[in-house]
Amino acid sequence: MSNTNIDRETLRELADEGNETALDRLADLADAAGDLGELSELLDEGSLHAGFLLTRRAAAAGNLRELQRISDAGYEEAGHELDRLLKAPADGHRD
Repeated sequence: MSNTNIDRETLRELADEGNETALDRLADLADAAGDLGELSELLDEGSLHAGFLLTRRAAAAGNLRELQRISDAGYEEAGHELDRLLKAPADGHRD
């Protein structure tokens, strides 16, 4: 990200015109700001990068409901992460 002077309004206009890189950049900005609401909106707009960022946060927090919501919104990897967490033994050991 060499040019940090690009404003959100310009990124939004480009994203609205179908520019996926601009959509990804908006997701990165929202993630850096901790704006989960905006990340969720970007996922709803079809941003797979927003799905990745949300999944990473939800998995780190062990938030199974959020992983299910992200998966339901169309980011398949969240479903895989949810399954992984659900299959993990509670004490960290398998019998």
